[in-house]
Amino acid sequence: MTIYYSILLFILGSALGSFYTVLATRLPLKRSIIKPRSHCDNCGHILTAWELIPILSYVILRGKCSKCRQSIDPTSTVVELFLGITFVLAYLYFGFSLNFYLLLIILSLVAIIFVSDFKFMVILDSPLIISALLVIGLKIYYVGMTETIYSICYGLITFAVMYLFKLLGDFLFKKESLGGGDIKLSFLFGLILGWQLGLLTIAVGSFIAFPIALYVTMKKTKNNEIPFGPYLILGLLVVFFFGETILKFIII
Repeated sequence: MTIYYSILLFILGSALGSFYTVLATRLPLKRSIIKPRSHCDNCGHILTAWELIPILSYVILRGKCSKCRQSIDPTSTVVELFLGITFVLAYLYFGFSLNFYLLLIILSLVAIIFVSDFKFMVILDSPLIISALLVIGLKIYYVGMTETIYSICYGLITFAVMYLFKLLGDFLFKKESLGGGDIKLSFLFGLILGWQLGLLTIAVGSFIAFPIALYVTMKKTKNNEIPFGPYLILGLLVVFFFGETILKFIII
């Protein structure tokens, strides 16, 4: 059964990766995710069913449009492959447990936020809201209503801390220092991990982003803004696996 579930999860992950890429590239531009149908950005060729098979179509077409032979943006294929592989690894590591389902939500957010924030400097509200509702539903089922209410409170704590960081940053830099999406995202940190690991996630995400921000600042370009969301969600992924160990190291 392990092989059977692994194959199904790889297919599910790659299919969701294709869908998430559409969400992350269309919604920031206020475009419908249904119309127009998927097409070549260069010649407008409407993709047929066999050209929309996750990963496989890109390989068969050798990364080029079947009509104009221009290179296809590999973003969707990378996301499909990433989610296909990580969904399987999540199952092999956790089985069908609460942590497995929470990790699938985190991995989905990784995929969506990386695409939308790097391309458009936007973290979409809808994935955050849906993720929060899914986490709350999972927690009610697995740990009960009381613990879920605590988790929601922990989420509000990390949200409040992130909002205070924004106010401080706005005051120091005399401009907007954090986007609203980054602050809303922080609610999920406490909701999923609790307030201690949630705050640690903010710290780890900031630590990951710091050298990039320093490099961009030293270049002194006109636009020295960097998307913070991808680094925060990476921090969530790191803390999900290693948070307790990091906390013990810090306390010691």
